[in-house]
Amino acid sequence: MTASITQLAIYLVVLLVLSVPVGWYIARVMEGKSAVNRVFGGIEHFLYRLCGVRADADMGWKQYALALLLFNIVGLFAVYALQRLQVWLPLNPAGMASVSADSSFNTAVSFVTNTNWQGYAGESTMSYLTQMLALSVQNFLSAATGIAVAFALIRGFVRHSSKSIGNFWVDMTRSGLYVLLPLSVLVAVVLMSQGVIQNFKSYVEVSTLETTVYTTPRLDAQGQPLKDEKGAPLVDEMKTGKQTLPMGPVASQEAIKMVGTNGGGFFNANSAHPYENPTPLSNFVQMLAILIIPAALCTSFGVLVGDCRQGWVILAAMTLLFIVMTLTVMYFEQQPNPALAVAHATQGSGMMEGKETRFGIIASSLFAAITTAASCGAVNAMHDSLSPLGGLVPMLQMQLGEVVYGGVGAGLYGMLIFAVLAVFIAGLMIGRTPEYLGKKIGVFDMKMMSIAILMTPALVLVLTAISVMVENGLAGIANPGAHGFSEILYAFSSAANNNGSAFAGLSANTPYYNVMTGIAMWLGRFGIIVPVLAMAGSLAGKKRLAATSGTLPTHGPLFVALLIGAVILVGALTYVPALALGPVIEHLQMLAIH
Repeated sequence: MTASITQLAIYLVVLLVLSVPVGWYIARVMEGKSAVNRVFGGIEHFLYRLCGVRADADMGWKQYALALLLFNIVGLFAVYALQRLQVWLPLNPAGMASVSADSSFNTAVSFVTNTNWQGYAGESTMSYLTQMLALSVQNFLSAATGIAVAFALIRGFVRHSSKSIGNFWVDMTRSGLYVLLPLSVLVAVVLMSQGVIQNFKSYVEVSTLETTVYTTPRLDAQGQPLKDEKGAPLVDEMKTGKQTLPMGPVASQEAIKMVGTNGGGFFNANSAHPYENPTPLSNFVQMLAILIIPAALCTSFGVLVGDCRQGWVILAAMTLLFIVMTLTVMYFEQQPNPALAVAHATQGSGMMEGKETRFGIIASSLFAAITTAASCGAVNAMHDSLSPLGGLVPMLQMQLGEVVYGGVGAGLYGMLIFAVLAVFIAGLMIGRTPEYLGKKIGVFDMKMMSIAILMTPALVLVLTAISVMVENGLAGIANPGAHGFSEILYAFSSAANNNGSAFAGLSANTPYYNVMTGIAMWLGRFGIIVPVLAMAGSLAGKKRLAATSGTLPTHGPLFVALLIGAVILVGALTYVPALALGPVIEHLQMLAIH
C-alpha cells in the first residue's frame, strides 16, 4: 500500500495547493471584482446586450429558478434535435445515421443535467457536429448552471434582509467566460501536447500488424470451381490487416468533460482510449482537472462569507471522506482474486481485469475514486471489473449525494445542505435553535433541506426496485445474481446523482432504461436545485445574527466530525440494505470459492 499512499498524497498536495489561488480567483470574478472583469468586461457586456439581459437586475429565488429551468429546457430540446437531424447536417464525414428517439432523449437529459450517461458508442453514433455543438457546448452550460446555483446559495448566507440571490444570466456568463473556458483551453493544450487528437479528418484506414488470410475459389468460364490434378479446389489467397481509426475534435471535448465534471467521452472507451488519454501525465492532468473547481469552490465560499475557516472545514470533511474511500478501493483492488488463486494455485497480484496496463491498478483505482467523488463519470478502467468491495466504493460515493468534492457547484451546495443538517442535529442535542453562519434555520429551510437530501435516495431505491421486478428491467442483466443487482443499483445511483459512470455490464441502451434513467437524471438534478434555491431565498431574507457564547462553532474539528457524521448517517445508512444485497453478498460468494 506504500505506492498507493504515495500517489494519493502527491495528488492531494497538488490539488489542495492549486485550489487556494483558483478559489480566490473564482470568488472575485463571480462577484465582478477582479482585474479580469475589467479587462474582458466589454465581452461580458456585449453578451448581455446581445441577449437582452439587464446585468444590474437581481432576481428573487423564484425568478432565478424559473430562468434556470427554462434555459435548461431549451438546451434539452436543442441537444435532442441535433441528434435526430444529424444525418442531414454538416460535419458528418462518417455518415452517421440519426440517433433513435429514446436514445436521443436519454442523451439530451444526460448532458443537460451534467450527468453525461452514455448508452451509445460515441465514435459510431455521433457526428462531429453533434459532438461539438450539442455535447461539448452543453458540457459548458450544465457546469455553469451548477456553479451559478452554488453562488446563489452562498449569497443566501452572505446577504441579510434581501429579496434577491443574484442574477442567473450574470452567474452563467461569468462562470463560463472567466472560469470554465480558460481552464478548458489550458487543459486542452496540455492534452494535445501528450497526444490527444484534435482534427476534423475523416476516419482513417490503416494497415495493422495482424494479418488475416482470406481464400477465394477460382472459377472457370461457366462459374464452376477449378481443381488441380489431385482434385483439390484452386484458390486465390488474399492477406489483409486493416483497421479503421476514428478521428475528430477530441481534446476540446475532453478538456471540458473533466473541468466541468461532465464525463461524457468522445469514444466509447472514454479515458481508457489512447486518443483520449494516452500517457500517465495526461491521466494525472485529467484527474486533477476533475476536482480542481469543486475543491477551489470551498475556498471561494470561505472568502465570500468573510471567514476562510468556514471553507476549510467543508474542504477538510470532503478530503477525509475521500482519503478513506480511495484507500479502500486501492486496497481491495490489490488483493488477489480467490477464484484465480484456486484455479492456478497462486495468490496472484491483484485485480488487473478491465484495467489499462498503461496505468495499472493504483492509478486506475485512484481515477475510479476521483470520478465518482465528483459527478464526473469519466473512466480509465472498467468499473464492472472491480472487485465486489472495490466496486462498492464508487457506488457509495455517488450514494452519499456526490458531496465528496462533488460536481462543479453541486458538490459545494450539496455539502452546505448537510452542514445545515449538522447544525440542526447539534441544536437538538443542546436545546438551541439551529443557526449557521449567523442565519437561524427555520421550518421552511428544514423542509427544503429534507427534500434536497431525500430526493436522490428515493429515486435510486424506488427505480431499482421497479427494475428488478419488471421484465424490461431484468432483460438488461448480463450477470444474474448479486452482481446483476449491483449493475442496476449502480446505474440508478449514477443517474440520480448525476454522475454518469456505469458498471457497463447492464444493457441499458433500451427504451425502458433510456426513459427510466432519463427521469432519474432530470429529477436528481432539478429536484435538488429548486429546493436549494428556495433555501437560498429564505436565508437571504433573514438578518445575520452576531455570534454569542451559545453559538455552535462551525470552523473547527468538532464541526468537521459533525459534518462527516451527518453525511454518513443519511447517505450511507439509507443504502445499507441495498448494498448488502449486491456488493456485500458478491464479496462473500467470492470468498466462499476459496
